[in-house]
Amino acid sequence: MGTSAAKPRTALVVGGGISGLLSARELAAAGHQVTVLEAGTAWGGCVGSHTVAGLTLDSGAESFATRSDAVARLCAELGLSSKIVPPRPGGAWVQLPDGPRELPRTGVLGIPANPWDPEVRRTLGTLGSLRASLDRLLPTSVGAGKDVTSVSALVRARMGSRVLERLVSPVVGGVHSADPGLLDVDMVAPGLRAGMRRHGSLAAAVSAQRRGGTNKADAPADKPAKAGSAVAGLEGGMHTLVEALVADLRGRGVTLLAGTAATSVSRTPDGWLVDAAGTIFRTALLVMAVDGPAAVGLLENAVPLIAGKKPASGPDVKLVTLVLDKPELDRRPRGTGILVAPQTPGIEAKALTHATGKWDWLAAAAGPGRHVVRLSYGRVDGVSAQQPAGPETDDELFAAALRDASALLDVQIAGDEVRGWDVVRWRGSLPFAAVGHRARAAAIRRACTAAGGLAVVGGWVAGNGLAAVVADTREQIGQLTHD
Repeated sequence: MGTSAAKPRTALVVGGGISGLLSARELAAAGHQVTVLEAGTAWGGCVGSHTVAGLTLDSGAESFATRSDAVARLCAELGLSSKIVPPRPGGAWVQLPDGPRELPRTGVLGIPANPWDPEVRRTLGTLGSLRASLDRLLPTSVGAGKDVTSVSALVRARMGSRVLERLVSPVVGGVHSADPGLLDVDMVAPGLRAGMRRHGSLAAAVSAQRRGGTNKADAPADKPAKAGSAVAGLEGGMHTLVEALVADLRGRGVTLLAGTAATSVSRTPDGWLVDAAGTIFRTALLVMAVDGPAAVGLLENAVPLIAGKKPASGPDVKLVTLVLDKPELDRRPRGTGILVAPQTPGIEAKALTHATGKWDWLAAAAGPGRHVVRLSYGRVDGVSAQQPAGPETDDELFAAALRDASALLDVQIAGDEVRGWDVVRWRGSLPFAAVGHRARAAAIRRACTAAGGLAVVGGWVAGNGLAAVVADTREQIGQLTHD
């Protein structure tokens, strides 16, 4: 008597960002019949694209951290290895109330590996560097205990307030759109406190993370890279990763349904039932690849242990892209970009990226004298945990971007020099890793895993950044398919 092949198990992914698309790829590779639901009309989530003045540009993430090989390995699998490019040398800057300074050559979240590096001393002053160097004399119990701590609490205790105000606050504000007093250090810099216990000081832990090593002897003392260079991008933009992922999924027979929002989830004896505006999907395996509040909102009826435990929404971030005819910017006055200290008067942006100064491929595409700059707005402050008032309408943001770009780049930019501009809004998309968030997210994940046939993925539980999301997603889907 002949045998028939086993029918593939069904798997449903809710959310079409990077974590959702990668989840679908891992599930399909494991032999599952996969469907992906995306509420919006575009794939990739925060890794998107838009066209400004004829240039196709990243509308969200434009680089990935290279301290892990997670993204590079994914690119290799998708045939994109030859497209991985480093940023141009030159480094990033920080705008302080008393003027611009180059960011230190080595650092994590702005925390310096050596308080006496010339760039650090110029920013902190001799007394500031002296206070920061006391970190090496303090017992590792200071800031490395089991209690959850904020970025600011750790930095202030180990290195003092000057490091916090002049280096860490601008970097954290630019990257995470929040005051460091609100953020869980174990979420935004995983492994840093453990490294401090292992290496004896915060500076030594930062140095080890920058090298990608785990002990004091793992790596040679090479000349440190410029600030901002521990990243890479893709020729053509990070959005090409999404295009490659989508093409790969279609080739694997994955069903991709855009404009299809899940509205409710319930448990069945043999799996899960998902209602997407009247269309019912029955599935053996379910992956929630949406933001934390949406994931808990959809799952809390089916997984009672997480009811009422929605994490905080991320800040609303506005990204203003300007395409300029401005040959004066050929000299790249602020390297690859500049981060803004919160107390800096007269500047509303939290960061500026000089995209054509950062990526050679984009400079070539733009042509001589034409430049692309991106300014980001929106930051949660440390007093009220609310976003302070700022420019909101497109016209207000455009006017603010012209003023801020002129001030930050020290080159006057007029409206008639703008060849195109666009505003992209990311509403609550950036994970808000508030103090205690890591433990709460882990508890939510444990409850969902215990429900069986269910995984939750995404930046809100993995940590901010493509490298963290890619590595965590693969681990979670591997566990799901194994179970």
